[in-house]
Amino acid sequence: MRQAFFMLQFSPMAFVQFSKVSLAFGDRDILKEVSVNLQSGTKAALTGANGTGKSTLIKVMAGLMQPDSGTRVAQKDARIAYLPQSGLTHKGCTLKEEADKAFQFGYEMQEKIDALGERLKTNATDAIIEEQSRLIQALDDSGWHRREATAESVLIGLGFTREDFGRNTEEFSGGWQMRIALAKALMQNPDILLLDEPTNYLDLEARNWLEGFLKDFRGGFLLVSHDRYFLDVTINEVYELFNGELKQYSGNFSHYEKVREQELVTLMHEYEKQQEEIAHLQEFIDRFRYKATKAVAAQERIKMLDKILEHKIEIPESLKKIHFKFPPAPHAGRLVLRLNGITKSYDGTEKILDNLELTLENGDRLVVAGRNGAGKSTLLRIIAGEDKNFTGEIVPGAGVQMGYFSQDNAEKIKGSQSILDYLESEAPLELIPKLRDMLGAFLFRGDDVYKSLDVLSGGEKSRVALLLLLLKPINLLILDEPTNHLDMHSKDVLLQAMMDFGGTVIFVSHDRGFIEGAATKVLELKHGEYKYFPGDYKYYLEQIEKQEGEGIPLASAAKASSATPSAGSDAARNAGSEAGGDTKLSWEEQKKLEAAKRKKEKALAECESKIAELEEKKAEFENQMGNPEVYSNGEKAKAVQAKIEELAGQIAEWEEKWAELAE
Repeated sequence: MRQAFFMLQFSPMAFVQFSKVSLAFGDRDILKEVSVNLQSGTKAALTGANGTGKSTLIKVMAGLMQPDSGTRVAQKDARIAYLPQSGLTHKGCTLKEEADKAFQFGYEMQEKIDALGERLKTNATDAIIEEQSRLIQALDDSGWHRREATAESVLIGLGFTREDFGRNTEEFSGGWQMRIALAKALMQNPDILLLDEPTNYLDLEARNWLEGFLKDFRGGFLLVSHDRYFLDVTINEVYELFNGELKQYSGNFSHYEKVREQELVTLMHEYEKQQEEIAHLQEFIDRFRYKATKAVAAQERIKMLDKILEHKIEIPESLKKIHFKFPPAPHAGRLVLRLNGITKSYDGTEKILDNLELTLENGDRLVVAGRNGAGKSTLLRIIAGEDKNFTGEIVPGAGVQMGYFSQDNAEKIKGSQSILDYLESEAPLELIPKLRDMLGAFLFRGDDVYKSLDVLSGGEKSRVALLLLLLKPINLLILDEPTNHLDMHSKDVLLQAMMDFGGTVIFVSHDRGFIEGAATKVLELKHGEYKYFPGDYKYYLEQIEKQEGEGIPLASAAKASSATPSAGSDAARNAGSEAGGDTKLSWEEQKKLEAAKRKKEKALAECESKIAELEEKKAEFENQMGNPEVYSNGEKAKAVQAKIEELAGQIAEWEEKWAELAE
């Protein structure tokens, strides 16, 4: 359900036009005669590989950088609001006072109106009257008189609470500081809105609100984002910046990718043909350039090669196909993880997690959803063993080998080694030849791989930490915001690797497209309660919409819709409530239910223990099959294989019993 918000009025056809804008840094052309026209109603995305100059172009448009050449024409009084990727902080006043600064344009207009009013007292000319009337009308159209309601709507839409309005701005963390900056940009009533990665610090709810805002926005906007879903629902044209040149494509982002891919079929053919020609010429030159009999021919080919290189075909990094796979996941049993009664609170106050119960099976890809502060990262830290201050029980299955990634991992990346040397020292031997491609997929291209660890930014260190984790043989991946600091292509590479992964994944992400592609199960956290959905993210959204339509609160449905083994007695209780029965149980009934629950949990635990025991024995016999004394002796191999099959049958029987109990 989309939150309501106030829309402001705009000039009917405000515009800002850039014609043949060029900018170079040293001998590198960042912008080469770029032309673009932004006006009211423009809904555009700016795309291109990292380092192509997208942020530079936006700064030029915002008037923060001067180009080397070209012209800029803007409608009189057209206002442009700009949001950078990061780096903005606010202090010295409350959130409400800071938000009011977004309306400075209105205060200035009011001062002009008042000044014209004073002049009219002594000199009432038609020109002064017309100018004052124009400003009064412009101020009315801007929505400035509704600024308090607008500020409240935007701040709440972006995740702030009314209690936050009185807090000093310096109390907010870096991510929330950028939300304040985004709120101010939206509230400025700009004619043109320039947003550089506006979703970086937003959770899904705030992103959904921003989607709605931009859909109804009557000014023009140009934005950079690595969230494909966000772009698809907000924009209707794409500008691609590549090799300093800007090309326009109509349609949403997915349509742009399809059209661009078709264009690249021809381009790739020409590219490969040219690469073959370059290689052939280079081989001849290297072979004969120092032989007197071939010197003239070699020089001719050097000239030919130089001519080709002047018009060398380049393929956008974002459209090159890079793939990698995780190392094979070590064998694990069907039951990977069981959470039993996990409860967590801070300083004895409200519980952020309350009696959470969950069972994960091999191959599950579980996304943990919920607003910021709902406990998603806390739960992942508990599962990973990073946070031991909780009550309840975590029971890993047989053979589980866990790997955990969070943004905090970046702090452990230190030293004078290069990125490449560091990863080569940590990678399995079979993956070392693939490291260059894997680094390229994670935005370390060309000479970037030789950067020292100590000079890397926080985002670069996070990417190294994520890649380091993915090099290890693990069968349970726990990933907290793995897509932060990745571009769209890198997310696609990571998503494909996750989908090909033979193990189990628990992850948190605010990228809806990534979630929809990766998740097979959803766990929602909200106000200390939880709800489990045994389906993908679209199934989860359908169920949420259905329950909201029926007015079912989270607490009533939390365990009823859960497929976890420990939720049975609560499900029965909720079923009785939905049938119209009294939700209050007598002491005797409550006692029976609790006894039944304990009995079932004991039986489930026995099943899990037996399955783990049998799987360990089966693994021992499977290891024997790799022993030359066994596989070279037909009788011994036959006996070991028979034992493996016998144990597999016993495991299947116990798993069937577990499934019956779980039902």
